[in-house]
Amino acid sequence: MTVKARVLSVIVIVAIAVIACLALFPLITLIVSSFRPSSDLMRNGITLSFSFRELNLDNYFHIFRQADHYWTWYGNSLIISALTIVLSLFFSSMVGYALAVYQFRGRNVIFILVLLILMVPFEILMLPLYRLMTFLGMIDSYIAVILPMVVAPVAVFFFRQYALGLPKELMEAARIDGCTEYGIFFRVMAPLMLPSFAAMAILQGLGSWNNFLWPLVVLRSNSMFTLPIGLSTLLTPYGNNYDVLIAGSVMTVLPIVILFLFFQRYFISGLTVGGVKG
Repeated sequence: MTVKARVLSVIVIVAIAVIACLALFPLITLIVSSFRPSSDLMRNGITLSFSFRELNLDNYFHIFRQADHYWTWYGNSLIISALTIVLSLFFSSMVGYALAVYQFRGRNVIFILVLLILMVPFEILMLPLYRLMTFLGMIDSYIAVILPMVVAPVAVFFFRQYALGLPKELMEAARIDGCTEYGIFFRVMAPLMLPSFAAMAILQGLGSWNNFLWPLVVLRSNSMFTLPIGLSTLLTPYGNNYDVLIAGSVMTVLPIVILFLFFQRYFISGLTVGGVKG
């Protein structure tokens, strides 16, 4: 490696390190603030200006001992996110796979419709979706939050692009062996699509976990709130529960970190391969 290449490599590493520090600064500030007394948070706000002698675990003890609603919201978010991930991966992968490997009338029309829906902001679709949930009597339920996200256009598009690169010879060999079309997908093709499943699991899980607007529209009772909605209710004109809000916000990061660590092995390969095939 030449001197010029080494210098460029060092510059790139330093630049990436600086960008990483800037990106992590809000998270570090939030984590440090979660150990500060609530009175100090009320007085000085979220800042890195603090005294080490004042840091304690009281905010976390308060969450585990007294903040009952917080764990109800946490459980709701876990259930909704888990069901959204499983159902979205199942149905979106089948739709994307069918659009990629089968020739049938209207295939291109369906794919164009998927692309068109991708261009429409979700805020425009909220009113008809809300009227549909009201008509079906599903307001203030898990299914009202999950159902519109089951077949995500972005996931359909991603799985289609990934499936276009799958070897078609394996399908023919499976048919010769007497395998059904469902068997071909679940037993032959789905294992080859594991990187795409991992990538979409992270992206769909992140989107569902952080989703605020749609659950806010369809959920009514406090016992059904998800974490983003529940935490937002802690800030009121009559009092701000910073002890639960800050420490609770730190706790909300853990499932996404665990999800990423679990699927990171396949995440990059799933995104890159899915992005260049087709």
